[in-house]
Amino acid sequence: MTLLDMLPSIGRAAPRRLNPAIWPVTTHSDEQGRLCIGDVPLSDIADEFHTPTYVIDETDFRSRARCYRKTLRGVEIIYAGKSLLTTAVARWASEEGLGVDVCSSGELAVALAGGVRPARIVMHGNAKSPEELREAVHAGVGRIVLDSCIEIAYLAGCARKSQPVLIRVTPDGPTWQDVPGHRAITTGISDQKFGLTLHGDRADVAAQRVLAHPILDLVGLHCHIGSQVTDAAPYGEAIRRMIAAMADIRARHGVILTELNIGGGHAIPYVPGDRELDIDDLAVVLEDALDEACAAEHFPRPTLVVEPGRAISGRAGVTLYRVCSVKKQPGGRTFVAVDGGMSDNPRVLLYGAQYTVTLANRHSVGPKQRVTVAGRHCEAGDEIARDIELPVDLHPGDLLAVACTGAYHHSMASNYNMVCRPPLVAVKDGRARQLVRRETVADLLARDCG
Repeated sequence: MTLLDMLPSIGRAAPRRLNPAIWPVTTHSDEQGRLCIGDVPLSDIADEFHTPTYVIDETDFRSRARCYRKTLRGVEIIYAGKSLLTTAVARWASEEGLGVDVCSSGELAVALAGGVRPARIVMHGNAKSPEELREAVHAGVGRIVLDSCIEIAYLAGCARKSQPVLIRVTPDGPTWQDVPGHRAITTGISDQKFGLTLHGDRADVAAQRVLAHPILDLVGLHCHIGSQVTDAAPYGEAIRRMIAAMADIRARHGVILTELNIGGGHAIPYVPGDRELDIDDLAVVLEDALDEACAAEHFPRPTLVVEPGRAISGRAGVTLYRVCSVKKQPGGRTFVAVDGGMSDNPRVLLYGAQYTVTLANRHSVGPKQRVTVAGRHCEAGDEIARDIELPVDLHPGDLLAVACTGAYHHSMASNYNMVCRPPLVAVKDGRARQLVRRETVADLLARDCG
C-alpha cells in the first residue's frame, strides 16, 4: 500500500504536472491519481485490453484536423495515412473534411473501407508496382504522384480514362539539412530515393513524357522537404522553387499546372523543450511565398495542398506498458523492463527518438530516480526511454504511459521475437472501443506454410 492509498487527498493536493504540448488534449488525473484520457482511466484500458496497448484520443485527432482547416484557409489538407491508418481513423479524417494519402494497396483498401471518397485520395510511393497503379486507377483515386519515369509507362498502360497526376520533384534547397530543427529526416535534396530532380532537367523530362500520353492529365507538382521540420521558412523557399519549375514547364510545353502539393513533415514535441512547427506561422509563410513567387513568375496562383500526418495523429496517441521488473546494475543504470519494446516502437533504434513517460495507474508523491525503460526483446538497444525520471517506489505491475505514440508506432509495428502486435483502442467521452484487435499466435501461425 502506498501513501496515496492511505491518504488519497494527497493526489488532489499535489496533482501531477503533464505538459499539454505533449499529452492528448483530454489528459487529466482523476481523484484516485490515475491518468485518464478521453475520460477513461488508462488503468481500466490496461485491465480490459491488457498491455502493451496503443490508445488514441479521438477528440485530440479531430481537434488537430479542424485546426489545420481553420488555420490554413484556402489550402487543401490531405492526411498522411502512413502515420496512422485504420478504417476508423480514415473515417475521422474524412468527416473532418480531409483527404487521405496512401502509398500501398493495403493503405488504399483501408481508406476506401473507411469511407474516404476516391476523389479525395492521393496515391504516393517511390516504387509503385503496375498492380498497385492498376488498383488505384480502378478505384478512381483523385491524384497519383509519379516518382519515376517507369511509373509513367506503367500508368499509361493501365489507365482507361483521364487520370490526374502530379510529378514528385526534389526542390534541392540551399541545404535543407542545415535548417535549424531539421536534422532528423531530409527528403528534399537530390541524393535520396524520392522524386525527380530539377537539376539536369529530369523533372522536365518526366513532364514531357506525361504530356505525351493523352490519357494522363498532368495537373501539378509535388515535393516533400523532410520530417520534423520546426521552422516554416523552408516551406516558403520550396514554394518559390516549385513555382519557378511550374513556370519553366509552362514556357517549355505551353501547359499551366494548377496544383502544388508541398507535402508535410510538420514537427511535434516529444519531450519538454522540443520545438514544434507553428501552423499560424506556416499559414503566413505559405501565403506570402505563394503571392511573391506567382508575381515574380507571372504565374496564375495554383491550388496549394499540404499533407500533415504526425502533426494530426502523433500527440493523440499513447502506449501503455506493464512494468515487468526493476533492476539496478552495480555501478550502472537502473533498468525498468516492460512488456513491449522495439516491436511496437522501433523509432528509438531507427532515429534515436526520445519519449516522455509517466506512471499511469497511481500518482506517486515520493522522490524520483533516473532510469532507463527497457524493452523485452533480445537486443541490447531495445529501449523505450533512457535516463528519465520515474518514482523510486516503481514496482512490477505498475502501468507506464508513453506520450506521442500516435504516429509511426501502430503503422511500423513488427513481430520481432514472434511477439504479437498490440491492439489500438480509441477513447472518447468516457468510452473505450477497440479499433484494431490484438494480434494472436494463431494469426502468426496462419501465415506459416511450413
